[in-house]
Amino acid sequence: MHLNPATSSDSVLSADETIAAVRNITSAWRATLTRMPGKTALICGENSLNHLELAKQVMVLARALNTAGVKPGDRVVVFLENSIEFAASMLAILELQAVFVPISPQTRSDKLVFILEDTQASALVSQVSLTRVWSVAAEQPGLQQTLMMLLADQLLVEPSVVTEEGDSDDAFAPFSAVCADDDLAAIIYTSGTTGYSKGVMLSHGNIYASRHNVQSYLELRSDDVIGLALPLAFSYGLYHLIMGLWLGATIVIERNVVFPVVMLKSWEQHRVTVFPGVPTLFASLLTQDLSAYELQSLRLITNAGSALSEKTATRVRQAFPQTRLFLMYGLTECKRASYLSPTDLDARANSVGKGLPAQRHWLIDNEGREVVQGQTGQLVVAGPHVMKGYWRRPAETAQVLRPAPDGTPALYTGDLFYSDADGYLYFIARSDDIIKSRGEKVSPLEVERAICELPEVLDAVVTGVADDILGMAVRAYIKLSPGALLVERAVIRHCLARLDSVMVPKSVIFVEEFPMADSGKIRRASLK
Repeated sequence: MHLNPATSSDSVLSADETIAAVRNITSAWRATLTRMPGKTALICGENSLNHLELAKQVMVLARALNTAGVKPGDRVVVFLENSIEFAASMLAILELQAVFVPISPQTRSDKLVFILEDTQASALVSQVSLTRVWSVAAEQPGLQQTLMMLLADQLLVEPSVVTEEGDSDDAFAPFSAVCADDDLAAIIYTSGTTGYSKGVMLSHGNIYASRHNVQSYLELRSDDVIGLALPLAFSYGLYHLIMGLWLGATIVIERNVVFPVVMLKSWEQHRVTVFPGVPTLFASLLTQDLSAYELQSLRLITNAGSALSEKTATRVRQAFPQTRLFLMYGLTECKRASYLSPTDLDARANSVGKGLPAQRHWLIDNEGREVVQGQTGQLVVAGPHVMKGYWRRPAETAQVLRPAPDGTPALYTGDLFYSDADGYLYFIARSDDIIKSRGEKVSPLEVERAICELPEVLDAVVTGVADDILGMAVRAYIKLSPGALLVERAVIRHCLARLDSVMVPKSVIFVEEFPMADSGKIRRASLK
């Protein structure tokens, strides 16, 4: 399906830019750099960079990666906290036509090793404060000889000290190239039904289409100031970084959200206009005295990652009456599939809205037949924003990417919906067992394995339960070995030492027996 880039949302681009030149991140950002080199691009804490200063940092990293032998198509893993260095690293990698692989700074060393080996990464970009984790990976025998290690916070110096390379465009001459739409741009890892991480492959065309879709309906502008507290390593936060750079908006990056007062002061200081959030963030903000801050510049709020309860949505609208609130549904494999317009919030508070205008979508039953209005079915999505597939997972790719009636790839989301007479979609459940908490996917199998390390545990089943703040909370059901004693606090403490914080159960229930199906499998649904 053709997407026309010549819309008002792309107005920051110069009139003589060709369509091919603006269908990837670096070309679009170059256009912004040419038009407004002195405009503030990024703010993080006390540090800020305009586009020209950012360009100099991008080139420091690009030259270091190029010298290390990174070539077009090579995978480069970025293991950084929310920071200016993260943005510069992304641009530097894409400038070399390499593949950007972001991972959370909360990732444990064993998972980092898995991703480095799975991607056959040429380089790892990280920072000094994460040495305890990446040093373990760097010492693995299979990686020692092949992996180049770069510390972005040591490579990047103050912009004013970076050697001048001529004007802003000439500084990029050694690496200038226009990528094809189908060229691989990024791999974003997400958990799957097997419990093992899968790499979602996104082409430059996928990213362009997703960026265009979201940017258009949100009506983002080049004069916006985006308050970005979401993790940049996940698609929701990452795409706001991409959209901001594409447009020439200013992006205020928050390193963490432990102290909401710090974030609110930052919003006030920088006159933030756009805030993408998740239920956890909104719950934290709503505990504060918002009247103590001047936040009238805020005009747009979005929610994705987990469903925002009707009660919380109402409180957000009351707290920020001047804003428009968009509720959205999507998944990493296609970024966004639907959104509920602010004008529909009162009438359809439980809906995730209509599908994107630039996509085709339908609902199917278990036999693959399209269901009629009002019936529940699996959502299938087709369009240019649908991923290329899972990295080195052909069998799993074939399960979710199948030909649509017109022959183009269609994504079988595994999520159940029904639609009303006006085409609005209503989410029912995820057909797999993945738990989405705090906007991140949690694999029950990974949590179960950690719990079963305890000698007292005979078996464990982990499910998700509805939670107003988290969206879904992790709950563990445990069957103890005969005569064993164990308490909830000990289980949680054990998990905290072994798992990312989002995976740690919020509650633990001890059971005598699990409900069993005739097939001999545990009926997980009966435990929710």
